[in-house]
Amino acid sequence: MQKLLLGLGLLVIGCGGGNASGATCPTTSTLTYDNFGRQFFASYCDRCHAAGTMPSYRTVAEIRAGTSLIDSEAAAGPSAVNTLMPESGAAPTEAERRQLGEWLACGAR
Repeated sequence: MQKLLLGLGLLVIGCGGGNASGATCPTTSTLTYDNFGRQFFASYCDRCHAAGTMPSYRTVAEIRAGTSLIDSEAAAGPSAVNTLMPESGAAPTEAERRQLGEWLACGAR
């Protein structure tokens, strides 16, 4: 029974486990998919998420659909700095994670 519960706990951790960043959208935000999101996802996410084995984030529409999960695993804000993703390879700085949180909070426009 203990092994089963441990396995279920690890499964839950692997399927999220981060916290909402609490990022908000400032009225002065200038972040867009073209000047931020596209390059962020190309640099840190596409190596796994464009391969088809995980949720796909190839388009801004797919990113918008996954906003809550992305926020809780990779974004930063006043409530949390989430570093669950990416699991390997180059990782964004905290400043980039804060920009991700802001961009997502602004609707990933």
